[in-house]
Amino acid sequence: MGKKRIVKQSEDELLKQKGGGEIKKEVKVAAASKTNEGRLYIASSYNNTVITLTDRKGDVLGWATAGSIGFKGAKKSTPFAASKVSEVIAAAAKKIGIERVEVLVKGIGAGRESAIRSLASRGLEITSIKDITPVPHNGCRPPKARRV
Repeated sequence: MGKKRIVKQSEDELLKQKGGGEIKKEVKVAAASKTNEGRLYIASSYNNTVITLTDRKGDVLGWATAGSIGFKGAKKSTPFAASKVSEVIAAAAKKIGIERVEVLVKGIGAGRESAIRSLASRGLEITSIKDITPVPHNGCRPPKARRV
């Protein structure tokens, strides 16, 4: 069969790749809200990063995921993909008129910090960052002891 080569790609090559740098579809935006404040929920798992933009009441105004902007497979869980998702959401927030956001982060994925940094660099004023990752108090019941 022969040896398989592992090819490492740079950020520029990832952007040139189909879907990596281009947004296939625009983020669907609900009716424009009257306020300029909102909440951003960042759910970062081992497989994907989901960012949801809501108003202060919790009504969803827009959302984006790493998969929805064109990343596939293992590339969805990278910090680079999370920063691209947050750039899309920041553009949608600017389009709606939201300038100040409260960020609520859930999960233990690789895209947590890079998504927040990208939001701040895009000009959104972050008023607070809160970690809402669920933590078990006692966890699941352990398996029975193995008898040999």
